[in-house]
Amino acid sequence: MNKLRIAIGSDHAGFEYKEALSKWLNDDQLKDFGTYSPDPADYPDFAHPVASAVEHGDFDYGILVCGSANGVAITANKHQGIRAAICWTEELASLARRHNDANIVCIPARFISIEEARKIVQIFLNTEFEGGRHANRVNKIAC
Repeated sequence: MNKLRIAIGSDHAGFEYKEALSKWLNDDQLKDFGTYSPDPADYPDFAHPVASAVEHGDFDYGILVCGSANGVAITANKHQGIRAAICWTEELASLARRHNDANIVCIPARFISIEEARKIVQIFLNTEFEGGRHANRVNKIAC
């Protein structure tokens, strides 16, 4: 299997988690779209580039982190073909992939630990879409 190409981004609230996840993934096919410091930053400035990169097929999956994960998820889901899922448990990460074919995981940094975030990302990146009846539903998402 080919190595996954992963885009990652965060605002200031997710900066520490983004840095930790980036080091943990330690992959030459990981691209960091910022922010690059804990200074105040607007989440759309990072969520749009990550979502665009996944939308255009430059990356297989995206990881977005902000305080609640709501802002980055709302922003990313504006892009056609993006299915960004807020995941704060391992089970949600698994279901987002298996049933919804989510291609961006959104992590709420203010509500989970970095270790939980790692587990969620690991499950998200290693879970296959089940297809079947779920594919019919996913195909109805696009406007």
